Amino acid sequence: MTNTLDGRAAFVSGGSRGIGRAIAIGLAAAGADVAINYSRDTAAAEDTVKEIEKLGQIGKAYQGNVDNFSECESMTSAAVGDLGEISILVNNAGIASRGSSVTDTDPNEIRKVIGVHVFGTHNLCHLLVPQMRGTDRGDVIMISSGATASLSGRGAPYNMAKSAQEAIAFTLAKEERPHGIRVNIVAPGLVETDMGKRLVRATRGVEDIRELDESSPFSRVCQPEDIADTVTFFCSQDGSYVTGQRLYVNGGGF
Repeated sequence: MTNTLDGRAAFVSGGSRGIGRAIAIGLAAAGADVAINYSRDTAAAEDTVKEIEKLGQIGKAYQGNVDNFSECESMTSAAVGDLGEISILVNNAGIASRGSSVTDTDPNEIRKVIGVHVFGTHNLCHLLVPQMRGTDRGDVIMISSGATASLSGRGAPYNMAKSAQEAIAFTLAKEERPHGIRVNIVAPGLVETDMGKRLVRATRGVEDIRELDESSPFSRVCQPEDIADTVTFFCSQDGSYVTGQRLYVNGGGF
């Protein structure tokens, strides 16, 4: 597999921890300079930047809320100024919903979850996709979820948000193909992240997520690096004829 991304620059939202961190480091390992966005954890963001730099690439971190358009303007402008043209955008920033039924869900929760996943994604695409049209190649990756296939109960805000994010992806893929921009979706199942650990603790009473290895596909819980490898494939020359696709990365089960 040829995964060389030499000479390219990426912007990864929610890139300080978990899946976003793994994606940022994976893209850097393949040769890309990487800018990450984060909302609160400055120490984690700085640590991710250090890991990018250890790989010989430029790493930058920008604090801001992706659901705030003016903050997205500031972050993307700074990233383009620091790294040059951004030809890879990974919309990874996200938050979980609280597990209430539709009738018990606070409307403010819906606004908050959709704000991050949907408005955040749209904001960054609106700001970064036009300048991709002048590059040799552009890639936009949405980090969605297996929730769009299962649409389980007690998850309406998250289900709605991820479904809408995918709608943006499928629409954008059609609009931007003439400009040489690929748009694809990576939809993980359960991944060993802070969010994944909280989820299994709340829903299954499991304190150590690795207790689920034996019952998981291929005898292990999905790791953030599994998602990062998929993102890198989509952005590589090996994925050059792939656009408008959704790939569930769940070991074949939800």
